[in-house]
This record gives sequence, structure tokens and C-alpha cells, in this order.
Amino acid sequence: MDVISAAGAWLIAALVLGIAELAVPGVFLVFLAIAAAVTGAAVFVLPDLPVAAQLGAFAVWSAVTVLIGKRWYRDYPVEGGDPMLNDRSARLVGQVVLVETALVGGHGRVLVGDGSWPARGDDAAVGTQVRITAVVDGAVMVELL
Repeated sequence: MDVISAAGAWLIAALVLGIAELAVPGVFLVFLAIAAAVTGAAVFVLPDLPVAAQLGAFAVWSAVTVLIGKRWYRDYPVEGGDPMLNDRSARLVGQVVLVETALVGGHGRVLVGDGSWPARGDDAAVGTQVRITAVVDGAVMVELL
């Protein structure tokens, strides 16, 4: 295999891995793409590099780039846009809702959006506005406004 085709193969592999990184979730293939690009550059510089050495270089550079990436993401974590995105209960805290079934003896139901939730709190009549303070065991804890 001549130098151009061997180096070109590594650079094409880098390009394919880079495109695959865009198509699949997560951040991992980009590190392999960088390793393939470095290996391709090494084959240009060292044209007599045997295939076994090329694969070894790719393995070493893959490990190096993954470790650098791991350290980078540990030192500079990616912040999400909404920390409570998948925590429906936490999103309810602070909402003002209406009592659907009177709270008597500390138990009743409130309207939350288009649904009805069991509620616990001070006694309140139907139609009273209350604020959700917490969610415990599937029931919302409410307080009078």
C-alpha cells in the first residue's frame, strides 16, 4: 500500500468518525476521529510505517485522546439548560394550584395543569388557591396563600 492511500485511508476514517459523532448521541467518536487523523498524519511523515505500527499508533492515540477528553469534561462539565428537565415532581414546587377536593384532615386533591394530584396540607375548601411546597410519596404538600 503506498503512502498516499494509507494516509488517505486514515484521514477518511477520521472524517467518517467525525460525521458519525454528529449522527449519534454522546461524545466519544470525536476522540477516535482525532486519533485516526493523527495516525494519518504520521503515515504521511513516516511513509515506511508498517500496518501493525499504524494500528498500534491508532490505539495509543485513541487512549490518549479519550483520557484528555475525560479530563477535559471532568474539569469543565457541560451544564444542562434545565436541571429539573426529567424531575416532574421538582418542577411542581412553587406552583399555585386550585383545590379540587376539599382538604379535610390534611388530605384532599388539587388540580395541577390538566391532572389531579393527591394533596396534603392545612384544611382548605374547594376552589381555594394553594402553593405546592414539596412532593412526598406521590402527594403534593401544599400551603394556603
